[in-house]
Amino acid sequence: MSRRVVVTGLGVVSPNGMGVPAFLDAMRNGVSGIRHVPQYEALKFNCQVAGIPQFEWERLKNYVSEVVFHGLQGRAIAYGIMAAVDAWLDAGNSLGNDTAHWDTGCVFGSSVAEVETVRKIFNRVDAGEARKLGSRVVEQFMNSGITAYISGRLGLGNRIIANSAACATGTQAILMGYEYIQQGLAKRMLVGSSEHVDPYIFAAFDSMRILSRKFNQVPEKASRPMSQSAGGFVPGSGSGALILEDLEYALQRKAKIYAELLGGACNSGGQRNGGSMTAPAAPGVIKCITDALASARIDADSLDLISGHLTATAADTLEIQNWCLALDRNGRNFPLINSLKSMIGHSLSAAGSIESVGTVLQIHHQFVHPNINLEDPNPEILKLIDLSRMPAQMVETEINTVAKANFGFGDVNACLIFSKYNQHG
Repeated sequence: MSRRVVVTGLGVVSPNGMGVPAFLDAMRNGVSGIRHVPQYEALKFNCQVAGIPQFEWERLKNYVSEVVFHGLQGRAIAYGIMAAVDAWLDAGNSLGNDTAHWDTGCVFGSSVAEVETVRKIFNRVDAGEARKLGSRVVEQFMNSGITAYISGRLGLGNRIIANSAACATGTQAILMGYEYIQQGLAKRMLVGSSEHVDPYIFAAFDSMRILSRKFNQVPEKASRPMSQSAGGFVPGSGSGALILEDLEYALQRKAKIYAELLGGACNSGGQRNGGSMTAPAAPGVIKCITDALASARIDADSLDLISGHLTATAADTLEIQNWCLALDRNGRNFPLINSLKSMIGHSLSAAGSIESVGTVLQIHHQFVHPNINLEDPNPEILKLIDLSRMPAQMVETEINTVAKANFGFGDVNACLIFSKYNQHG
């Protein structure tokens, strides 16, 4: 039996908006969350800007117990808890129930350990102060720490999984949750991902010379997907969370429905045919997109919008070329396409989940957010698709079906197909 899966709750911690209302307003108005970081200038990084959520630790007190608040050290976990709790409440659920929700699970991912937090702990050990570390240190080391905190806060009793697939992590987590519901293994899944890019992780990317470096004095201009002047990506941090539900379950409890998740696909190019640790293989990307369409049981002509990976690197042209080949659409016949990274940067493992929250909001509110900084479109991209397909201003239009894709280091790919909810299927 094939079950329909719908989105009933959203939560987000983003560089350009803490919480869904602020995030939605920023998307509509093309507000950048990328800022200059004085610490990165002092450290003599080439790139000195980042997408950093306007987060204060005191705010976390509204989401966790006093014990957890004083024991928690990692920002990625904090972001994830906040997004997850907001999504849970947005879906009409309550907190504080002593009964485990056996029908509800969680797939929530991250990709890179918070070196800053680990370093603080190691420094104490090296100083002979291991006995002063406290009883909650292991929780900061665990790859599954984020899902343990979330499931414990909400009492989730089904499958609890921490996944990791580089920049495809969030998209993969959503697909996994969808598949568990489709297979009848759960009624609800809380899905998403989180990332905090600390100075040490930032430095690693900066040393690769793949970050934007020409706009340190005008940070809001630094992230320029699909532009001729794109000079690299801007690291970002944050978290996105979605509540997925079996449609019948959602209708029974009269839940608000934002959109429907029709299907998706996840694969690897195997680091063959041009693929590598840092570059996706075109055949894998194309297969992932076509498999996602087949899973959703729609044809390529049905797509109204693509929420691209589009990181503001040389890979942007190759990505659009792959979309053209996979969909057999180009020029004016190509779907509208946008990149949220123009506003928030590339939040690595959190990219797919934050961008999926953005995708669902565009469907629910029927608009296409702008590609800010698209002042000089890449001529190679314009040979593939018409300029009108890359809106630089917000467009209010009918949006029924959207493809959301992300492609990560290790040659891993993930693509989701969201649609406007139709009660008749």
